[in-house]
Amino acid sequence: PAEPAKPLVSLKVQIVLSRFKGEKKISNLPYVLGVAANDRFPTNLRMGIEVPVARKGEATPATGINYRSVGTNIDCNAETAAGGVYRLVIRVEDSSVLSESGEGSSKSPAEPTSIVGDMPAFRSFKSNFTVLLRDGQSTQYTSAVDPVSGEVMKIDVTLNVLK
Repeated sequence: PAEPAKPLVSLKVQIVLSRFKGEKKISNLPYVLGVAANDRFPTNLRMGIEVPVARKGEATPATGINYRSVGTNIDCNAETAAGGVYRLVIRVEDSSVLSESGEGSSKSPAEPTSIVGDMPAFRSFKSNFTVLLRDGQSTQYTSAVDPVSGEVMKIDVTLNVLK
């Protein structure tokens, strides 16, 4: 006999991306997602911009521009597990234009800072993980050091069941 489908459960999942330079927090970006546990479709968040990048050797700006996506992409899927635990499967991709100092550029994205000749450089962070949490529980999943800038990226996840 087929196993009955699990009922959908409404969850609020908060994912916080924090960057540190030494002990100093230089950014703290919270993202809150409404996720339906036991749904076969993940919740997706796409947030960013397209940065123009000139192609070398092109004669006119109209034909000599490519665009590169920069920003944050998050995918989250959840399932109920035994004992009031929820299994969250999360994928995070975060990218930015790198400035000459190695930090995310504060300039307009339309004019990215060049650190390699006259071409912009891009920072990319990707993480796929599964975490088990109960209602109201938080955990820090990832802590990674950027080998170029020395910044530390941390990901915290909090789960709340919506009643």
